[in-house]
Amino acid sequence: MRVYGVTGWKNAGKTGLMERLVTEITGRGFTVSTVKHAHHSFDVDHPGKDSHRHRVAGASEVILASRNRVAHMSELRGAQEPVLADLLARLAPVDLVLIEGYKRDSHPKVEAFRAETGNPLIAADDPTIRAVASDVPLELDRPVFDLNDTIAVADFILKEVGL
Repeated sequence: MRVYGVTGWKNAGKTGLMERLVTEITGRGFTVSTVKHAHHSFDVDHPGKDSHRHRVAGASEVILASRNRVAHMSELRGAQEPVLADLLARLAPVDLVLIEGYKRDSHPKVEAFRAETGNPLIAADDPTIRAVASDVPLELDRPVFDLNDTIAVADFILKEVGL
């Protein structure tokens, strides 16, 4: 499976870039799935709903299905967070999986960078970052794209993964 990441510090523009890349790449006829890492507790379920009640009652996994979508929720209940490779193995085959976050994993990535956040570039010390999408010009030993030039970033990623 072809994978490519978008990484960066908080408020660097990762999610916006991911959203635009999914739109651009699927618009070219490719199938895309995404994996997003969250550093905090989150819930996609709502108290009072049947699926939430199943989880609260102790179910390890709950699948919620309709004719429009399927949601598969797994409760870790103290177990280790799954590694990225295990999550990727759960996905149905697609042309490309875009991964948001997982900055410490070894897959190739584009770093989203906004100068106003005051954070340092991750790319300076990370060879898995193959390019940077920035809101300011940068002098680096790898390609630098305008953060809003989605077409150029998509072209780069697709070339990198051979699509």
